[in-house]
Amino acid sequence: MPITINSRFSFFLNQPSDALLHFEAAMIPEQDILSCDTQMGEAMHFARVPAQDNIGERIWIRSEGYFEVAYSASVEVNRQVPDIAGLGAILPHDLPGDCVKYLFDSRYCQGDRLHSFVYDNFGELTGGEKVAAIRDWISREMVYEPGSSDARTTAIDSFVERRGICRDFAHVLIALCRAATIPARYVSCYAPGVNPPDFHAVAEVFLADPTVPGGGAWYMVDATGMADPAKAVKIGVGRDAADVSFLTIFGPAQFNMSEVQVSETPAT
Repeated sequence: MPITINSRFSFFLNQPSDALLHFEAAMIPEQDILSCDTQMGEAMHFARVPAQDNIGERIWIRSEGYFEVAYSASVEVNRQVPDIAGLGAILPHDLPGDCVKYLFDSRYCQGDRLHSFVYDNFGELTGGEKVAAIRDWISREMVYEPGSSDARTTAIDSFVERRGICRDFAHVLIALCRAATIPARYVSCYAPGVNPPDFHAVAEVFLADPTVPGGGAWYMVDATGMADPAKAVKIGVGRDAADVSFLTIFGPAQFNMSEVQVSETPAT
């Protein structure tokens, strides 16, 4: 069933400034873009560049004053979603080279400080069984509370406070998985059922692919429980939220508003 997306956001640039936008559904094998339309304000410069790991595109614009972006799309998701708990682990020395960076600490996800906690609470588990236990612990112990965090909040902050929004839930899961030597990355996405409706964040972990002997694959995990990985439309991936923000402005500016509507398209 196609997923219908409508998003809109605007901001004001006090002087000629660059901004990096990342809001369009990625054109990748696990999802088909049936239709899409992007409208935006006047820009002195406009350029598309590949996003992290070549998943999706970012848009560079240079502009001044009021700037608005409107995006709509219809996307068919074809992602395989096995039971995460049944997936095996991949030893670090067997990981593909492009996965190794997702074992290391990043700006918001400091797994090195959580080794003892992971060992004490999940040490007897391996692979997807460990990921599922970590996901369930976060879902049980953390409270989803809009307004409880900001752009400076890290996984350690959220782990201590036991509250946050989807961004924070994803950061904690990523940090704990990295502490368990499981590659984990941040995913920005659109997903029906997110409340309040907004750009959504989940994690992805790299585990064994049961269909390919010795192979591995990335699997979505949402500790908030709001997004169904079989219906989430991927925008981009990164080490943490800093890599996949829908808007990064390099200069003085004011953010005005954002609106996101995501729904399943009824069959005709």
